[in-house]
Amino acid sequence: MILKRFLFTGLASLVVAACSVAPAYAADSTLAAKMPPQGVEKAEKMKKLEKLERKIKASVDVNPLAGGKKNDEPIILVHGLGGFDEIYGLNYWGGLTDIEKDLRNKGYRVYTADVGTFSSNWDRAVELFAQIKGGRADYGTAHSEKYGHARYGRSYSGLYPEWGEINAKTGKVNKVHLIGHSMGGQTIRTLIQLLEEGDKGVSAYKGNESAYTKDGSLSPLFNGQRKSWVSSAFTISTPHDGSSLTSQVDTVTGSHAQQLIGAFAAAAGNKELLDYDFKLDQWGLKREPGESFKSYMKRVCESSIWKRSKDTSEWDLNPLGARELNRWVKAQPDVYYFSVGTEQTRKSLFTGHEVPELLMNPAMYASAVYMGKHKEVTDGIVVDSKWFKNDGLSNTNSMDGPTLGSTDGIVSFHGNPQIGKWNFLGDMNSYDHLDIVGLGVRDMRPWYRDVASLLSSLDVK
Repeated sequence: MILKRFLFTGLASLVVAACSVAPAYAADSTLAAKMPPQGVEKAEKMKKLEKLERKIKASVDVNPLAGGKKNDEPIILVHGLGGFDEIYGLNYWGGLTDIEKDLRNKGYRVYTADVGTFSSNWDRAVELFAQIKGGRADYGTAHSEKYGHARYGRSYSGLYPEWGEINAKTGKVNKVHLIGHSMGGQTIRTLIQLLEEGDKGVSAYKGNESAYTKDGSLSPLFNGQRKSWVSSAFTISTPHDGSSLTSQVDTVTGSHAQQLIGAFAAAAGNKELLDYDFKLDQWGLKREPGESFKSYMKRVCESSIWKRSKDTSEWDLNPLGARELNRWVKAQPDVYYFSVGTEQTRKSLFTGHEVPELLMNPAMYASAVYMGKHKEVTDGIVVDSKWFKNDGLSNTNSMDGPTLGSTDGIVSFHGNPQIGKWNFLGDMNSYDHLDIVGLGVRDMRPWYRDVASLLSSLDVK
């Protein structure tokens, strides 16, 4: 257990340049038996902390609407920055458990997407569209020319190929529910916007995609013909207004990521990391046949794209980039939007800053402390004490819905969702950025069953 927990905290936390990898609270008796006395003592302390953490209950109750189940639309899970589907027995959604499998066992149709690790929300949305529907990822002629990467990416067989088609039994369009964690929440918003309005309002290279692509090869994602293919978007721990943590790091793939890979390889027994994939093919950063992971990682880290391009996760997660995204990605009037926040810091009586709670994953202490006191004013965006509370990687005040550059409405959810607005369910108290998706010692499967129950009870058209 220690080994796997150590493995994941390095992968998920350092990949966003939070801090150095550290083992968390779980302990394995076999490993503990081999430890020196001080190691055994530490393991026992971890066990006690684990017990305390397991006692923390969800502070956000999710319940189905009156009338029970009203739709059977599939649920698509979309990971955040640095995410993946499953690697070395660890699931992004559930950790050592499997949220997708659990929901399937409960009768829900659920699929897990696996999009670009460090890509921009535009590129991730394109990949998500291709993964769900099937086909080749088409980033657009204007977009790819503007940012200097290939127009086409990988091809996919389709998680739900009948998506968007008329259901012969119901006579209605086959739709989906989208659940996004962290940056995944920005990504699903972007996909919905492109589906319904194309890239209207986006500053492309020479006009929008439909105006610039004259050879008949325009992707249906960009044609602006309203495709009401999504019933709901449910965002979890999403920095809709960006994260102040981005002010601390120069790039998401700098020295911290190299530390991450070293720790990851060591935890895996110094094996070649054959399964981890940055999914940056459009930038020419595809892993070559026979290439060692060390060489692959070096090429990614030293690429010039992190300094010369805004078409990356680094820009989209910055408050400036988030504001730019919010100006054209808007809540659509025919989609239900839900949001849940997370926090695991407390106010210091001496400084007034936010500091990590005892049970926060140690790998996020440094980033939590930084965000808990960081202030700045950049191009009219004021990061002040309202931004201090956080979950270790994202500011809690950024999670209820987009406000910077946005006109979206945000309302408190009390059992009667408003379509076309953000229905904020509240903050999960004492849950860090990883706890909420089950990447810790807490079993989140029951909570996600409740989320699925809510989504299936929506009266969709």
